[in-house]
Amino acid sequence: MQAEMPIISIKDLHLTLGSGASKVHVLKGLDLQIEAGKSAGIVGPSGSGKSTLLMVIGGLERADSGNVLINNRNLGEMNEDQLAAFRGRNIGIVFQSFHLIPNMTALENVAVPLELSGHKDAMKLAADELAAVGLGDRLNHYPGQLSGGEQQRVAIARALAPRPKILIADEPTGNLDDDTGEQIINLLFEKQREYAMTLALVTHNNALANRCDDVIRVRSGTIDMAQTASSKTKPQLQMQQVS
Repeated sequence: MQAEMPIISIKDLHLTLGSGASKVHVLKGLDLQIEAGKSAGIVGPSGSGKSTLLMVIGGLERADSGNVLINNRNLGEMNEDQLAAFRGRNIGIVFQSFHLIPNMTALENVAVPLELSGHKDAMKLAADELAAVGLGDRLNHYPGQLSGGEQQRVAIARALAPRPKILIADEPTGNLDDDTGEQIINLLFEKQREYAMTLALVTHNNALANRCDDVIRVRSGTIDMAQTASSKTKPQLQMQQVS
């Protein structure tokens, strides 16, 4: 029987950002595979390219060259409309700074993307997802009326509502205190298991990365080292920062 293709498969990825004197070759021949249903912690020094890699996986940055296969589809072969539609069906995204629309309620922030994607009963789906992340009593509150942790829960509900196959999260606890951040991370892993999604998580935190099935270390735009669940060290009790 032929082995199933990884849900994320990247080969010889090159990406340059900026132009002229500010031009930077961020990703340099990077190769990466992540299996369906697994969690992967992506770590590395600041400027190593890990967040840019995550944006490529999410279809928010276009590679200069190389193959980016997500759920067996080549992102490089899609136009912008096709890419947006594919992303809406397959990829949920959680950012560090929430990216909620300030003049929309929590319910509207989750429902509007569903409506734009053509989901029926978008309001009910949104309300159900907000309840599932513990915000059933905050549906009609605006982002400015919510704490940072609550805003991130809204963002998670928005990402999860379409039931994507892949969830990507870029430093999702970066703007939160330690206790709230721990709650958000527990929620992400809980939902990843519940919905059998693939999770790709960028973090500076070694202990958090070690909670994932695989740890992928990025350095200078390439994969410095990848550790699977069987080979990586157990998480330390104290949270440590990647230097």
